Amino acid sequence: MIRYIIKRILWMIPVLLGVIIVVFSITYFTPGDPVVSILSTPYTQEAYDAKAAELGLDKGYFEQLATYIWNIITKFDLGKSFHNRIPIMHEVSNRLPFTLRLNLLGLLLMVAVGLPLGMISALKQYSVLDTTLTAVTLIGAAIPSFILALLCLLLFGVTLRWLPVSGLKTWQSYILPVGCPAFGGITIYLRMTRTTMLEVIRQDYIRTARAKGQKEGVVIRKHALRNCLIPLTTVFGGSLAMMFSGSIIGETIFGIPGMGTYLYSGIVQRDYPVINGVVFMISFLICAINLLVDVLYGFIDPRIRSQYTSRRSREKAVDTLQQAEQEVA
Repeated sequence: MIRYIIKRILWMIPVLLGVIIVVFSITYFTPGDPVVSILSTPYTQEAYDAKAAELGLDKGYFEQLATYIWNIITKFDLGKSFHNRIPIMHEVSNRLPFTLRLNLLGLLLMVAVGLPLGMISALKQYSVLDTTLTAVTLIGAAIPSFILALLCLLLFGVTLRWLPVSGLKTWQSYILPVGCPAFGGITIYLRMTRTTMLEVIRQDYIRTARAKGQKEGVVIRKHALRNCLIPLTTVFGGSLAMMFSGSIIGETIFGIPGMGTYLYSGIVQRDYPVINGVVFMISFLICAINLLVDVLYGFIDPRIRSQYTSRRSREKAVDTLQQAEQEVA
């Protein structure tokens, strides 16, 4: 298993390198001059050349790209902002906790609500509750998260004034930024749990467990739920990655000083180091999440874990099993 984890970590290197090259190339060849957007008009050619040299934009594409990659590898330096000259890592270290807090809370809410409701919907198939939950999930999946966020902001924040409209000063201020993005994940997790649970509870080993007289709660918890966790873990990782990539919308709407707001300001101001740095950090987090999901597969299902054990360990396990069979015979 350790060998597999190391292998997956090494695979992250070309992925992140590809992200750096693609995003850097897009920002470099995008029409527009960041130097012109920074300088006040009118400006002289000397002022333009001095500012370009200060920002490192007087060099060619390959030299800039090589310098940027080298600084990340050797010093983990993502550069400085074009406008305020603040290091990107300093801003990321201040803003990343807000984004992590919101996304992790949203993920916990998604699992805490979607998993039990999906199980109940599957166990009470075609009931009124199942029909109601299915209708709600279809409607929820059809509403974009930013539309839901704006509607909830207008209703609960502006019209009723029950909840704060921006910031994270009190616990009430977390309700809308966490609940609105998590609602779409809840609908996906609920439907996935229902579909997977319906497939599992119809298997022969579930009938056998019930025929042995085991309680229904034990059958569902120890036999059905455990075999549902593989696809649900995949949805879990995908939902967290989706929340990170979509944080720019929620944080901008609710005025939260997180990574999404920082990325949005970089796009508006043509601050290319900010764009490159934030996208790189989000990509790194998504790769780490995928690695965590792959590792969880091995702990959930022993069959997957056995694929990554050494050959000697497998042969030893087979010998032990054969000796036990001979002793029984």
